[in-house]
Amino acid sequence: MTKVFVNGTFDILHRGHLEMLKYAASLGDELFVCIDSDQRVTELKGTTRPINNQNDRKLMLDSLKFVTRCWIFSDEEELEHIIELYKPDIMVKGSDYKGKNIVGSQYCKEIVFYEHTGHSTTGLIERITNR
Repeated sequence: MTKVFVNGTFDILHRGHLEMLKYAASLGDELFVCIDSDQRVTELKGTTRPINNQNDRKLMLDSLKFVTRCWIFSDEEELEHIIELYKPDIMVKGSDYKGKNIVGSQYCKEIVFYEHTGHSTTGLIERITNR
């Protein structure tokens, strides 16, 4: 059984998220997704985020047929501990992580980089607010 791992905010679920998650799921038998807690999202992206709270984001991800399970984490230490326990065969990260430190990568057999399709939550929020 090949275990695949992805983490992120997944604030406003959009086509880019779905394409990446579907791709990640195609690499193995189960897909485990970890999402940032509301507090962590606010710390990373500012006081206007998240748009959707962690329970809503988790529910949406749990509802996708290609996501096996979804977990919420609060900080890098907790994320690393989750990855250490799960021991994924493959971790999928966005191509913008190439050459950067990836939390928990030492517990994965392989890191696969996904090329972004140009969709982003920040871009979507800007398009909505600029109407």
